[in-house]
Amino acid sequence: MSIREKHTDKMEEILEKEMYADEGFSEIDEEDQRPETQKVMKQERRQQRKNRRKNWKLRNKIAIVLSLIVSVIAIGYVGTAVFYSTHFFSKTVINGIDCSNKNVKQVEEYLEKEVADYKLILLEADNKTEVIEGKDISLKYVPGKQVEKLIKGQNPFLWIESLWKGRNMKAKIGVEYDESALKTQIANLECMKEENQIAPVNAHPEFKTDKFVVVPETDGTTIKTEEFRKAVITAVNGANEKLDLLKTGCYEKPAYTSDSKKVTEACDAMNKYLGATVTYDFKPNTEVVDSSMISKWVKVDDDMNVTFDESAVKEYVQSLAVKYDTKGKERTFTSASGNTVTVSGGSYGWKIDQEAEYNALIANIQKAETVTREPNYSSRAASHDGNDVGNTYAEVNLTTQHMYYVKDGHIALETDVVTGNPNKGNATPTGVYSLAYKAKDQTLRGTKKADGTYEYETPVKYWMPFNGGVGFHDASWQPTFGGSRYQTNGSHGCVNMPPEMAGKLFELISAGTPVVVHN
Repeated sequence: MSIREKHTDKMEEILEKEMYADEGFSEIDEEDQRPETQKVMKQERRQQRKNRRKNWKLRNKIAIVLSLIVSVIAIGYVGTAVFYSTHFFSKTVINGIDCSNKNVKQVEEYLEKEVADYKLILLEADNKTEVIEGKDISLKYVPGKQVEKLIKGQNPFLWIESLWKGRNMKAKIGVEYDESALKTQIANLECMKEENQIAPVNAHPEFKTDKFVVVPETDGTTIKTEEFRKAVITAVNGANEKLDLLKTGCYEKPAYTSDSKKVTEACDAMNKYLGATVTYDFKPNTEVVDSSMISKWVKVDDDMNVTFDESAVKEYVQSLAVKYDTKGKERTFTSASGNTVTVSGGSYGWKIDQEAEYNALIANIQKAETVTREPNYSSRAASHDGNDVGNTYAEVNLTTQHMYYVKDGHIALETDVVTGNPNKGNATPTGVYSLAYKAKDQTLRGTKKADGTYEYETPVKYWMPFNGGVGFHDASWQPTFGGSRYQTNGSHGCVNMPPEMAGKLFELISAGTPVVVHN
């Protein structure tokens, strides 16, 4: 037996003892002492020892590999950190310029090249752009310590963060330029011209269909000059390629937006005025004051203060008076004889009491009432349709010295008359009047003189005044009527009638009846 075999057997014996010791055996059973049994056991133990050696070697290899991997990673991480002690991290942007993995010299060289061809693009509203070129302001690069300070400010051992986290850095790049030239360039930009600027519009209440709604704000293009100038200077100093005027706040902004509480409150306050509907009855016509009309009278100022324009209400009432008042106005009248005449003056006709109607309309609006009514009148007439005297009236034709009483469109009475003497300044005044009243057995008197007597005193049986002291009455002293007698023996202004005809008129006519006097 060789020394190697003896050594192997010895080692197997030692391992066998260890195995038995490990398995808790202190002795070998007698049965196990048989030669064939011992042989099998030795083979099994030998195989187990081989397996143990393999496992031990494998674990050693794994440990060595892991150690090597950790060492490589550590060396790589430290090596990378050393690299980034003189280089910017990846995803590093300085003043809008990508400086990833560049050292100070590379960044400086890049910046110098960028400055040489520098253009600042101004991104304006409505997709408009303008350009300020470096050559127009004598821009040149001046090396400095800014880039070096930035790179010293980064912790190189935190470089791994740059794999998912970018860095956007600001630095005052070393540039020089002609400040006066830059000022001129800014002033000459199209966006700075007043005619190209549109003022922003606040969100505000606006009437739509039947109520006020909030109209959103619009930004406009009015430049905030000082903010814009500073933004341009900052961009040039940083060699930035673009300047977005909207994002940098260079435009005037609306004071109120659609989300502003004051705007919504103002809108609600304005809608409270819109509940009334007032329908004016001007038979056969109507005029309606509803939400669309009232909305014109509700105002809101730039500070969202809501007011009700009372002067506008007065103007509206005045417009009704202009449209429908007839009192004292010139009107066309078709006489009983069939002729068309023009009559003006007189006390008869429609006249709206504007003050009373203003107060009534304001009250309707405040109470949100829905009503149909006439306006308040200080003077009324018979009709709004066509001629306001209607179809029942008295007519005096001064030229023909003839009068008519028309009842329901038909001539109920007509007669010659004698009117006031124009040659003595007593001509009967033309115009449309209303019969004041009627009375019997009256004495008509002229002006009272100093001695207490009157210029004249004339007893009449039938008295029907329509214009102060001017009226219809019987004139028994007149021998004839009509013709030209009025020019020589005319009255003091009254309409002298034959006694019989005066009596008939007295029975037919009533107070309030229109009286039309014309030439």
